[in-house]
Amino acid sequence: MKENKLGVVFYISVTVIALFVVWGFILPENLSETATKALDFTTNNFGWLYLFTTFIFLVFAFYLAFGPYGRIKLGGDDDEPEFSYYTWFAMLFSAGMGIGLVFWGVAEPIYHFITPPLDQAVGGTPEAARLALRYSFFHWGLHPWAIYTIIALALAYAQYRKGESALISSTFKPLLGDRVNGPIGKGIDTLAAIATAFGVATSLGLGTLQINGGLNHVLGIPNTVFTQLMIILIVTILYMLSATTGLNRGIRYLSNLNLGLAGGLLLFVLIVGPTSFIVDAFTTTIGGYLGNIIPMSFRLTPFSQGTWVGAWTLFYWAWWIAWAPFVGTFIARVSKGRTIKEFVLGVLLVPTLLGALWFSAFGGSAIFFDLFEQKGITEAVNQDMTTALFITLEQFPWGTLLGVLATFLIITFFITSADSATFVLGMLTSKGVLNPANSTKIIWGVLQSSIAAVLLWSGGLEGLQTASIVAALPFAVIMLLMVVSLNKALNREVKEQRLKEKLRMKKLEQLLKELDQKHL
Repeated sequence: MKENKLGVVFYISVTVIALFVVWGFILPENLSETATKALDFTTNNFGWLYLFTTFIFLVFAFYLAFGPYGRIKLGGDDDEPEFSYYTWFAMLFSAGMGIGLVFWGVAEPIYHFITPPLDQAVGGTPEAARLALRYSFFHWGLHPWAIYTIIALALAYAQYRKGESALISSTFKPLLGDRVNGPIGKGIDTLAAIATAFGVATSLGLGTLQINGGLNHVLGIPNTVFTQLMIILIVTILYMLSATTGLNRGIRYLSNLNLGLAGGLLLFVLIVGPTSFIVDAFTTTIGGYLGNIIPMSFRLTPFSQGTWVGAWTLFYWAWWIAWAPFVGTFIARVSKGRTIKEFVLGVLLVPTLLGALWFSAFGGSAIFFDLFEQKGITEAVNQDMTTALFITLEQFPWGTLLGVLATFLIITFFITSADSATFVLGMLTSKGVLNPANSTKIIWGVLQSSIAAVLLWSGGLEGLQTASIVAALPFAVIMLLMVVSLNKALNREVKEQRLKEKLRMKKLEQLLKELDQKHL
């Protein structure tokens, strides 16, 4: 039986997003112009906030792992993890490795190779290649997974350790007390739902662009806005069917197929591609990434007034923050029974290394083909970024078949991500129920796709980037306060544990004294 417990969070968030969608369809040019102004205002005035916030999350995540809270369990003291390490790591990777990583796996390194970040090198040179992979690692590495770590840990601790609901607002109980049940809590959950909807829509929009790129490259289907809207419509029908007919086994099977197909594609490229180059690039880029992580974390361009940081780093940080309630909810649900140290290191390190390997394999291969074999990949990417992956795969044996498989992979990622997102949005806006009503999921499914459609209609890729950066701003502030709340709760628990330990030791000393007196 599906539960339907709609409240003010649902009605406010749905109304805000529905008005946005209507605006985009009726006045797309006005939406594009307004969004550009909002983007300029946000990046010019609050770019520093995104950089500081994300770095604070990373530092706090390592403090959680190696500080006094590391041994606290996300659950009861006797709870054991539900999943093996292998299954848990696979689910962590699949949570963050979706349409975005497939879209940008070749496109981002090649783009930076052509136009190096912040003019730090000449395009098309070995130094440009090093910077291209380093910034790709940076944008998909420790920082985004630190964002996921904070929100997932806060949710898991509140649910499994303290018995709270699965709502984002429940993580603020240590800071706000019972006020989380009032207007403040409702406001937090509403902002979380809106940010999530825009974050998910960004991913769906990117997926649509690349599905169109794949169909254009393999079948010659035109790469137009009309085609993209048709793709959204067809895939929306598919994922709404899966969301409303209870095909849990089918979706689970599809998720496993996603991971298997992505893993198979990665192994194929590693084995058949320039293996030595890929491994060497992976090794040297890890060193360059870790050696430059602090200056990259705080790089803005106040003196040159450049736009690169806003178009790339700020877009990514905002996208991850907007996507965080969805991914965080998923990670929290599969992590009961882990210690905080185990959780943080697992969520931070394993997906970061796997993502780095993905960029080394796909982006590294593309750079190799262009740098040493003059295959013309950069020219093709300059014309149409969505074709980057498919042109790179063409350089391998069975290139056309690989292109078809990659397109299928993107479609299945689209369906499973959208299906999961409708569930999470339904839960966030139905007072935290674990089984939201089908009608609620249908509404969110339609709204997600509608946002993606109007953003593509009004601004294409730039529209998607703009929406993420602007929508995530208020939720970035909420996540900063979440850090304060989580630290307060954990600090209180550690103090209580120390007090209990002292009382236990006193009782033990008293007992030993009584035994000594009896012997005397």
